[in-house]
Amino acid sequence: MKHVAVDVGASSGRLLMGELVSGKMELTEIHRFQNGFTEVDNQCVWDIDHIFTNILIGLEKLKKTGVTSCTLGIDTWAVDYCLLDKEGKRLHEVVSYRDKRTDYAMEEVLAKVPAADIYEKTGIQFLQFNSLYQLYVEDVALKKRVDAVMMVPDYLGYLLTGVGVTEVTNASSTQMLNLHTKQFDEDLLHLVQLDAEQFSRFVNPGEMLGKVSRKWHEQYDLPDCDVIVVATHDTASAVLGAPGTGDDWAFLSSGTWSLLGAELPNPINSEVAFEANYTNEWGAYNTFRFLKNIMGLWLIQEVARMQNYAYSYAELAELAAGEEAFSILIGVDDYRFLNPTDMIAEIQAYCMETGQPIPETPGRLARAIYDSLAVQYAIQVEQLQVLIGKEVRHLHIIGGGSNIAILNQLTADLTGITVHAGPTEATGLGNLAVQMIASGEAKDIAEVRALIRNSTKVTTYVPSNGVNMAEIRARYKNISGKQEAF
Repeated sequence: MKHVAVDVGASSGRLLMGELVSGKMELTEIHRFQNGFTEVDNQCVWDIDHIFTNILIGLEKLKKTGVTSCTLGIDTWAVDYCLLDKEGKRLHEVVSYRDKRTDYAMEEVLAKVPAADIYEKTGIQFLQFNSLYQLYVEDVALKKRVDAVMMVPDYLGYLLTGVGVTEVTNASSTQMLNLHTKQFDEDLLHLVQLDAEQFSRFVNPGEMLGKVSRKWHEQYDLPDCDVIVVATHDTASAVLGAPGTGDDWAFLSSGTWSLLGAELPNPINSEVAFEANYTNEWGAYNTFRFLKNIMGLWLIQEVARMQNYAYSYAELAELAAGEEAFSILIGVDDYRFLNPTDMIAEIQAYCMETGQPIPETPGRLARAIYDSLAVQYAIQVEQLQVLIGKEVRHLHIIGGGSNIAILNQLTADLTGITVHAGPTEATGLGNLAVQMIASGEAKDIAEVRALIRNSTKVTTYVPSNGVNMAEIRARYKNISGKQEAF
């Protein structure tokens, strides 16, 4: 049986075909395309039509390889949404979470509803770009015309099949789902001037969405596709693709964002978790992703972009390896790095303001980023162990960041625990995992994770001695504590 994962991230999208061959999961990339937000009328927006068209182009490519039938699942980033009218037409451009419209929205919301109350209800980390704050500042006249609110992957599924749903792993990222009622919280809906009826029915990963609409078959030569609702939040899919075993492991989904946490059977929305600003995102198969959202490889991606990609990411990592360790540290979660005009200039200004050497070369810039990310990872691993009440002995780094050897080794050294790097395509694998279980090819996620361990390359990094984590952490906290974190 052929399965297709449509995995769309902030910088690119791809269609991966997966199938079981001799007891292993084989992946084939069918189509890859660029993604990113652009500025239109002073707003950062996504070209959602470009994304959808590329899904159809990818499926047409698949058909040309001889595949006539398959299942398909879609995952994307979280928090962004589409507003539709009664005819199912999109009312607006899809605004990116990096747009500045929410710069002060969280402050306004928290002036009306105490943060502790929101956290007790939702258990979700406070980030200024959560859907709650985006919807709060959304045009009031526009909201009055809304018949349906759909998260981005739900909207892409709706375009493909004509069926609207609200998938729970992505919906939880809105900071509007109530942990106790399992519904959108009425008080928070009232705050953003929306009604529960404006959202489609909730579905869990593994449910059938429907067939690809006939009109797309008339325009494109497509295979017969059964569209399955997967864990549509890409982090939820990535964690499903992590090859962890036992109960002493944590995950670090390393991409544009870094998501560090543990998979738990129940949420932790205690006062201590609230103070640490940890999140309880809903996962597949009755789990919760208890994690911290960290800025991630966006920093290095922007440094590369500002240099017109004169250096590949692998070359930047190689240059970083030749620089002095921990000579420059930056508070990676400082709000100023969320979407600066010039990331290099922003990092240099930060270093000047904090009395540090100014990184002028690509190698020094990359080293500062990798060192700082590793320190933040170590701090959060320590915090995570306190919050979940048990020791973490293995950290699974998954996603594109699992290829960065220098960062993986730094993370092992600073955390003092064994790091397992890979698979790179964890998100696609997690997407496919749900399709395989829904199709009866696998019994449960434990069985699929065993398949993933048997099918993919994982590199192990053992902690080395000689790193003075206490001194480095104290310097990092002193530097980052002077800045405004998001």
